[in-house]
Amino acid sequence: MHVFVTGGTGQTGPTVVAELLAAGHTVTGLARSEAAAARLESLGATPHRGSLDDLDSLRGGAEAADGVLHMAYGGDYADPDDLIRRDRAAIEALGHALTGSGKPLVSTSGTLVTRAGRVSTEQDAPDPDSVAAFRIAGEQACLGFADLGVRSSVVRLAPTVHGPGDYGFVPALIAAARRAGVSAYIGDGANRWPAVHRADAARLFRLALEKAPAGSVLHGVGESTITIKSIAEQIARILDIPTISLTLEQASEHLRNPFLARFFSLDVPVSSEHTRALLGWTPEHATLLEDLKTGDYFTPEASIRAEEIWLPRHGSHQHSQR
Repeated sequence: MHVFVTGGTGQTGPTVVAELLAAGHTVTGLARSEAAAARLESLGATPHRGSLDDLDSLRGGAEAADGVLHMAYGGDYADPDDLIRRDRAAIEALGHALTGSGKPLVSTSGTLVTRAGRVSTEQDAPDPDSVAAFRIAGEQACLGFADLGVRSSVVRLAPTVHGPGDYGFVPALIAAARRAGVSAYIGDGANRWPAVHRADAARLFRLALEKAPAGSVLHGVGESTITIKSIAEQIARILDIPTISLTLEQASEHLRNPFLARFFSLDVPVSSEHTRALLGWTPEHATLLEDLKTGDYFTPEASIRAEEIWLPRHGSHQHSQR
């Protein structure tokens, strides 16, 4: 299969590209810069110049491919309406290029669109009041193409996709612990935080492209019962510092980011049983707590990168998740 990929040079993208190539597929990746193009070429993929806002480029890439994997997402999280508009427009451009072809279109979302406080399944509708509600429009746009002759599916990734070079949520906890000399959780820390290893997520994306039925919602979750307190305690052991319980307000100060504090206060367990049964997907790589012990999370570079990403500047927050 010739796959057109967006987000192939992001945090998860290179591992996905490598997975596709190792399985015998060819990959063309969207590249918005010379550096991105060079990175794709180094992976063995062919760069396709353009951006998420260049809809003609997106359509051209999709029309020339046998399938599309859309992972790119980003912008100013202080303006969710713009995030929604950009993502939906990109998905619609990709989907219309595939209409009537029966080809796969796999788009990316997050499990944080589900309702907090209970174990959500792939069959549960997203929660419009969720912390990640800005991803719902993209999900709906993608799944709508299932009625237009496109084998469309959505992969909801766990909030932590861990592995080398992770600059997501957990490194922000580590950076705050280094600054404060304590590793913190909110309340009793019993709230659950899903995670998946990046290599397992990459395999799921490949399987979705190869055989997910039209209209499928898939959960990229390797483990769902890990608690925020257990993550904080693992960080404390490695840094040899104490753990501490904070209120939500105190956590906002500790993390220097109310957005992050709200995320880490959520109890957001989800099931991936349907995904595993449907596609034969079995996560095989290290757990998050194992990765914290053996990975590169505690290098100075990791904390510097986390602070560059997560410390607010001029009242806004910009981050590209994948």
